[in-house]
Order: sequence, then C-alpha cells, then structure tokens
Amino acid sequence: MPIDKVVGSFDEAVKDVFEGALILVGGFGNPGACPSYLIRALAKQGAKQLTIVANTTGITSKEMMEKMEALGVRLFPDWFVDVDILCQSQQVKKAIAAFPVPPSALLVSTFERQLRAGQVEIEMVPQGTLAERIRANKAGIGGFFTPTGPGTIIEKGKEVRIIDGRPHVLEYPIKADFAFVRAYKADKLGNLIYRGTSRTFNATIAGAAKVTIAEVDEVVPVGGLDPEGIVTPALYVQRVVVRPLEGRTKIVQKIRKEEQ
Repeated sequence: MPIDKVVGSFDEAVKDVFEGALILVGGFGNPGACPSYLIRALAKQGAKQLTIVANTTGITSKEMMEKMEALGVRLFPDWFVDVDILCQSQQVKKAIAAFPVPPSALLVSTFERQLRAGQVEIEMVPQGTLAERIRANKAGIGGFFTPTGPGTIIEKGKEVRIIDGRPHVLEYPIKADFAFVRAYKADKLGNLIYRGTSRTFNATIAGAAKVTIAEVDEVVPVGGLDPEGIVTPALYVQRVVVRPLEGRTKIVQKIRKEEQ
C-alpha cells in the first residue's frame, strides 16, 4: 500500500473507471458535501452504462437552473455539479437512490426525464436502508432484516419475516467498484476528517467500494491531523486529490489568501 496516496489530478484519479462500473457518490444534495470535481472528471472521461448509488440523482439540470435563475434564486457556486451531469452525458444506466427525483413538479431533473422516457432504471431505497446496505458491504455483512419497507413497493420480490411481532424485509449489501468521497482534510496516508454536515453519506461510503477516491480541500503531512478527529482511517482510502482553490470551503480560501 503506498505511503503517499495523493494523485496529481482529478483526471488521473478516475482514469480507470470502466464501463458498467457501480459507483457510490457521497453527499446529500448540497455543494459542500458533493465530490463535484470527481464527478466532472468522470463526465470528461466518458465511461458509460454506470450504476450510480447516491442519496439523489442530481439537482443541477440546465432546466432547473434556468427556472431558479428566472425566479432570482442563485443557490449554488459556479463550480458545483452533481450526478445530473453524468445523466446529461448519458453515462448512467441505473440509479439506486433514496430521492431519485426532485419533490417539486416545477423542477425536473435530467434523470427524471430519462426515466419517464424508459432510458434509465431506478431502484428506490429508503434513506436509512441505503446507508445500511452500503455500510453492510464495508463491514462484510451478508444481509440484514429491516422493518422499513414492508407493505410498500420496497417489499416486492424480497423475503419478509416477522421479528418481535413486526414484519421485516431482507436487504443485501451494495457491492461497489468505486466510491467518490468529499472530505475536508486528509493526510498523505489517506486519513480523512470532515467538516460539519459534509459527513452525510461521505463517511458511510468511504471504504465501501474496491477503490475509494477522496476529494479534499487540503492535504497535510502525516501526523498533521488530530488522531481523535479522524473519521475515515487511511485503510479505507486508496486515492486522494486536492480541489482547486475556487472549490474549497470559505475557511480554507481565507487561510490561503492570508498566506499569499
């Protein structure tokens, strides 16, 4: 295992993503938790027939952005992209998601248009179940029963057992090829810390794939992180790549400007 896991560019970090790969994407739907630069690099790389596992399939479609701007609403920084850009380039075959489409009929994502046209597939998973299916793969758990889903479309085709008087659905781990993680800071070994709510699914998916790639604001020397603050140990991370200054948190931007 390499001592220095930092790679020189986002293009290099995603170059071996292959056609048909299953990719875990961190974040919750907001810029601060989304591995935007890894996603953009993958769109440029062009691998197709992808299965994307994420909380949402994206909220940055051109149509949605135009509608919000027409209302005088500007929610996102210029650098922010999410899974929608992969849908726009027709790289996504299937999504496994808790919130596959926006809740408002006024806002339509690229994935929703493609879904209605029969061009993509969707597997809906309750949010807690999604997190646990991801974690189960990382923990080596073969399956688990959950009380979430019985009596709904989630139950279809699955084993149901009565446990403590309640029906439970059998769920299996999601086995992924790659995980794209957004973290705040890393050391060269790949230990990660997160900032605020950016943990979300990022800390869950880190280590739940064959290759975990972390997009971070800053890399420090080994020993530069407080051991008590490390959330994702280096064992779970294979590659680290640093975001350009424009895409870093405001705190890091301020520090860097003061140093110049």
